[in-house]
Amino acid sequence: MQPTELPGNAQLHQAQQRIKPYVFRTPLLRNDWLNEWAGADLWFKCENLQRVGAFKPRGAFNAVLQLSDEEKQHGVGTHSSGNHAQALSLVAKTLGIKAHIVMPENSPTSKIAGVRELGGEITFCEPTVEAREKTLRELLVQTGATYIPPYDHMDIITGQSTAGLEIFEELPDVDSILVPLGGGGLLSGTALAAKYNKPNCKVYGAEPLNVNDGARSMKSGELCINPPGSVTMADGLRTNLGRLPFEVMKLLVHDVLTAREETIAMAMELIWQRLKLVVEPSGALALAVFHEHRDLFKGQRVALILSGGNVDWDAVPFLK
Repeated sequence: MQPTELPGNAQLHQAQQRIKPYVFRTPLLRNDWLNEWAGADLWFKCENLQRVGAFKPRGAFNAVLQLSDEEKQHGVGTHSSGNHAQALSLVAKTLGIKAHIVMPENSPTSKIAGVRELGGEITFCEPTVEAREKTLRELLVQTGATYIPPYDHMDIITGQSTAGLEIFEELPDVDSILVPLGGGGLLSGTALAAKYNKPNCKVYGAEPLNVNDGARSMKSGELCINPPGSVTMADGLRTNLGRLPFEVMKLLVHDVLTAREETIAMAMELIWQRLKLVVEPSGALALAVFHEHRDLFKGQRVALILSGGNVDWDAVPFLK
């Protein structure tokens, strides 16, 4: 991808206006105790308080609202372990169309319940990327629905960029932003927002060490995947990095940093205790990575995106 192929700042702001009636403007919060602990000025972007409990409706609304009326009549479809599935189900319910969702059999029960509550029609599959894609292809043929990818599409990326736009509108002097990295839609969108609104702000991906395809991809310059069976408590980040987000990341993201499982659990508990916010493990990655790499951010003003709050209560590490 060449820099000239990137969407412009006007397109990001058009996405912001397009989805404005449908999504929340989430708060930026800080905590004195955490700032003393961190040795930095931390600001938490609370996408766990977004509709369906994650940032995903931003991209999903932006993509579906641009479909033709005929496409909408046939519905939309996707594969997702949870948050994108819930987001697309919300979009479909809001617009009065059908959502066909392929979910792995091992998806968190809370996210399966969320999709069902929103009227999404679930088809389960084996928990592999190959099974997800094959099942979805068959479903799209049967229904005529339009595929809305979780992250590997520029309409999704520009929709997710609106979380970053809100950060720059409220915190124009931010030095760095830490963004959880799974498929890469939120990270690449945030990096685009930084390019046009605060070019000297460094944007970092935050990734579990156990599924570090993003870090390996950035280091090698080639798109890497996670080995089959890779395990992390941050279920929302198990997916492999998308090709289009990776192309944006190579141009605009400063680095991808990782955190160990025990640090993710610690960060999640700290957010619950000090910010009084429920975040899922994926949503705690930014703070976990900050803790393991705090020398990089000493004395800085840092925004950390809490990407989701859809907790699998049976798997909360510090409640066991």
